[in-house]
Amino acid sequence: MARAPSPILIFIRQNPRTRPNPNTQIRNLALEIREADCGGGVIKPNPDHEPSRNAHNEFTEIAKEVCKITRTKPRWEQTLVSDFPSFNFSDPRFFNELIKHQNNVLLSLRFFHWLCSCDGFSPDPLSLNTLFNALVEAKACSVAKDFLDYTGFKPEGASLECYVRCLCEVGLVEEALDVFDRLRGDGINPSIATWNSALSGFLKVRRTDLVWKLYGEMMESNVAAKVDVETVRYLIQAFCDDGKVSKGYELLRQILEDGFDPGSATFNRLISGFCKERQYDNVSELLHTMIAKNHAPTIFTYQEIINGLGKRRNWLEGFRIFNDLKDRGYAPDRVMYTTMIRGLCKLRWLGDARKLWFEMIQKGFIPNEYTYNALIYGFCKIGNLEEARKLYKEMCDRGYRETTVSCNTMIAGLCLNGRADDARGLFEEMPQKSVIRDVITYNTLIRGFCREGKIVESINLLKDLQVQGLQPSTESFTPIIEKLCQMGEIQEAKKLWDDMESRGLIPMVCTRDHIITGLCDQGFIEEGMEWLLEMLKRNLKPNRSTFERLIQCLSQIDRPDDTLLVLDFMFRIGYTLQKGTCQSLVNKLCKENSHFVEALLGEVLERM
Repeated sequence: MARAPSPILIFIRQNPRTRPNPNTQIRNLALEIREADCGGGVIKPNPDHEPSRNAHNEFTEIAKEVCKITRTKPRWEQTLVSDFPSFNFSDPRFFNELIKHQNNVLLSLRFFHWLCSCDGFSPDPLSLNTLFNALVEAKACSVAKDFLDYTGFKPEGASLECYVRCLCEVGLVEEALDVFDRLRGDGINPSIATWNSALSGFLKVRRTDLVWKLYGEMMESNVAAKVDVETVRYLIQAFCDDGKVSKGYELLRQILEDGFDPGSATFNRLISGFCKERQYDNVSELLHTMIAKNHAPTIFTYQEIINGLGKRRNWLEGFRIFNDLKDRGYAPDRVMYTTMIRGLCKLRWLGDARKLWFEMIQKGFIPNEYTYNALIYGFCKIGNLEEARKLYKEMCDRGYRETTVSCNTMIAGLCLNGRADDARGLFEEMPQKSVIRDVITYNTLIRGFCREGKIVESINLLKDLQVQGLQPSTESFTPIIEKLCQMGEIQEAKKLWDDMESRGLIPMVCTRDHIITGLCDQGFIEEGMEWLLEMLKRNLKPNRSTFERLIQCLSQIDRPDDTLLVLDFMFRIGYTLQKGTCQSLVNKLCKENSHFVEALLGEVLERM
């Protein structure tokens, strides 16, 4: 007995005005075939088409219809069988056809899982590999990994290589290494392109340890002889990232001698590294080599040099190079102008900074919020708050909204000029303007209040910082500890020190100096000596004034042995005594009868 027509067929027959579904004939054909089979009848083949071609066309048409249903119908799994009552979805040929026409690989995966829940379906290797490749091509690496775990099948070697590249592109480097091990375990040696892709991926996530691990495996494999210039570029970058720029430079020289050209990016990376290390002779040599290799340094190359000089506070040299660039016909962009304006402001050369400001505008570059902030900072630094406020207003009027950076700049300028209360007003307005206050905002205001001796306000800010869910930094504690030591509140300063260390923060060297001086001022000289010895054990260099204050206190309480011991440490570090301190010490020691004092007094005088 024939199966009852499907709900879709009934709907079409009852609504003749409805636009006919293009798959109706296919479904009817499939239904008629099934009915004929059940009733013993025979359907004569169409003489114009081969049976295999009919089957293929049927798969194609139904695949298109199913793709449409899976894209538009939310719970299609519940009705798909009844929509196509006579069709065998378990045929692997159909699934391959569906993947061809489905433009959403996740919907294909969903259909695959539905098929797996149907009786009689057993995925063939071709279907599995096709779906896996589609997932990899769509960069759905995590889904592809789950698919492998779920099915347990082994993709082809070429598919796994694509998978490695996909994993590296999205940063899943540990998983990429596992796949490499799997490939090699199966006796497959990846291509050099795949190895290079992995090296590139490791560098993107700053895992140079994996770069060197993988490179070691490369040298042990058959691909070692195929290492190309791209591989070398990644190795040079890894050296630079590890702070071993000189080794990267050696590798560059080797490949240049072998006739290979690594490209401008490699030169720029080494130049940037040498700038950070202040090795400007090597920078100059690299520039000449670039030119010799027909790689004319671009404006971005010089941008790296100027940035490197700026980070080392060598803005004078940066300004010289900047002017030289313009003389040689280079056209600085807004980024370089902004960088140079910021550097000149740090030098307090506001006149030159203003000239560059107007020159930049004449060249057609409109100042952005970073350029404004750089010049605002410069005017604040020289105490011209009126001009700084004008620029700030102009920046806002031009449509640049107030940001954390711009507010921090103004707060720093006000605090720098003894206007901490005004800075607090701006600080309190920030939440009303939907501007986030960060740790730098708090630290800047804490430092400003400490400069003005308002220790209570500073401590309250430190507490509020933590209430707001922010993590204090070393700079949050340092000015408060310094001011407490100056005020004689040495015990409170030590409590803050303990709090800072318990958070894993590394105190600044000057903070120890402040505590030693504070202990001496309060008469805790023995403890001050202990703090000094601890600094020396840690190879930290105390300030000269710290030594002199401790020497002065020790000599006042008649501790000549300890006095000379501290003096010896002071000389070993390379400090000398100021004339007044030296005369006072000699007069004090001359009153002693100790043979030890007499023996060392000559050495003291020799080192003056």
